[in-house]
Amino acid sequence: MIAARDAQIAALRQENELLRRKVDHILRQLFGKKSEALDPAQLELLLEADAAKKSDAAGDAPAAEPQAAASRHPRQRKPRDTSRLEVVEEVIVPAPVKACPEAWRKIGEAVSELLDYRPGKVLLRRIVRPVYVPRNDPDGVPLKAPAPPSVRPGLDATPAMLSHVEIGKFLWHKPFYRQEQKFRTHHGLWLPRNTLCGWHGVVADTLEPLYKLTGGRVRAATYLQGDETPVRYLVPGNGRTAIGYLWFIHDPPGDGSKGEIYIEWHASRGSSCLDSLLDGFRGILQSDAYAAYDTWTARHEGIVQAGCWAHVRRKFHEALQGGQNLAAGPLARIQQLYRIEAGLREDGAGPDRRLEMRRQLALPLLETFKAELLALRADPAVLPKSPLGAAIDHALGIWQRLLVYCTDGRVEADNNLTENAIRPTAVGKKNWLFIGGEDTGRRSAILYTMIENAVRAGHDPEAWLTDVLTRLPQMTNQDDLSVLLPVS
Repeated sequence: MIAARDAQIAALRQENELLRRKVDHILRQLFGKKSEALDPAQLELLLEADAAKKSDAAGDAPAAEPQAAASRHPRQRKPRDTSRLEVVEEVIVPAPVKACPEAWRKIGEAVSELLDYRPGKVLLRRIVRPVYVPRNDPDGVPLKAPAPPSVRPGLDATPAMLSHVEIGKFLWHKPFYRQEQKFRTHHGLWLPRNTLCGWHGVVADTLEPLYKLTGGRVRAATYLQGDETPVRYLVPGNGRTAIGYLWFIHDPPGDGSKGEIYIEWHASRGSSCLDSLLDGFRGILQSDAYAAYDTWTARHEGIVQAGCWAHVRRKFHEALQGGQNLAAGPLARIQQLYRIEAGLREDGAGPDRRLEMRRQLALPLLETFKAELLALRADPAVLPKSPLGAAIDHALGIWQRLLVYCTDGRVEADNNLTENAIRPTAVGKKNWLFIGGEDTGRRSAILYTMIENAVRAGHDPEAWLTDVLTRLPQMTNQDDLSVLLPVS
């Protein structure tokens, strides 16, 4: 009976320890620091016997952002007050009238007004097209110059104005309701958010051919990174939100720099979403260990899965933050692998050089590392269900995938280049909270794709988008749209 009681006490203590660590992990996720940076000297200290001290479970909670006040303006349509705007007038005279003005008599004019943007101010661009009839034929057909090209006929905004609004939301994370307040406060112009949403739809539909072209270019690569991030969207009819996902694929150039990105919106996180995202792709697919990638790969031939060392490292870091100091050993070993990668980036090494140095330097470390992980898993002090035990099982479970980067110099050690592309959406979600619906999700994916690629290519994204919205509506089906892509 005493032995049974002691065994029960030991089991309860073990369960209590696991639950405590889970609570600590949740508290760190909610309130703790998100940085995973570790000082090498700290790891050495932890590896020394009896020298480590348990880290705090959580840091200070960040201050909550104040909720922005909602717009007080009524939603009904009313005449737009543009009296405070500077007016720039442009008169367009037909070519025949310019050639022989004395032969024509002006009988009227067609006037259109477009909202335009210049850095720091909103303008009213007034387009005047005088109407003429021949002097010798008063009853002849009136003549006027054709209207200048527009993103869409009847749209009362120039490409510069549309670009400013889109870049404001998708690069600088300003929701339309905040932009509505900005235009009213700074420029004395009421632009209701439903108007801004309508403009957004026009821009997304205009850019869709370039977006599809980008998707085809990215999928044509033989090495891609994939990831996804949740985004709440409004469910029609009940005023509630559901969770959809932006799915990312990235084509790294193989030298540690950024390549093209392509994003799709889906209302779920199932493996079927990859059917369109990776349609026709064959090659190496690098991702985290999310099961959807395994399920999709099992249904397709010609796919080699590569693992992500950053996700492996994250699990060991969480174990260390939870007080399991034995995680310092694996972290120090992973840090050695990343030092090799840092040196290759500093040297600007290409795929061939990276493959050579990884075989010489990284593979021997990895063989030693695997033996150390097996020894740790056999250690009675490492509980299988503890964060450290889970981290070890995760690494060993995808070990062959983690070695792929040592067999192909194009492959990165981790998925961080793709996660960097996700960050703008993560910042945006804190401001706009949710998107308007599934169709809005598709349009958001188009804008995020094109703007992110413009930033990666080193362009001024607002100037690039203005140029594209000016030129794209004038192009025909025979024109080569690839000249408008930010990445040549």
